[in-house]
Amino acid sequence: MFRPKIPTMPQPTGLVAPPAMVEPTTIIPAAQTPSPAPVAPSPSRPAVQLTPGTALALVGGGTAVVLVVGAVLVSMLLAVTVTATSVAVCAVVVRSLLTRR
Repeated sequence: MFRPKIPTMPQPTGLVAPPAMVEPTTIIPAAQTPSPAPVAPSPSRPAVQLTPGTALALVGGGTAVVLVVGAVLVSMLLAVTVTATSVAVCAVVVRSLLTRR
């Protein structure tokens, strides 16, 4: 059970066809074609340049993202705080009800 069994290669059954004969062929070189004329390289695209308007838009967008993420995190923290407070109040009420008896 704990010893792995290595599979063995199965032996071919039935008739096996002999390998096909490959006959050599002659290679005929093609006629030489003239090389094309060199093409002038096109100018590469310039690097991205930030204009003052673009920089201002990037700063404004980044600020908006930070404010939205911060608001979401603060609201989640507030939800956890409210839930914990309500559970604590319920626990105090239940405890006071059980100790009066």
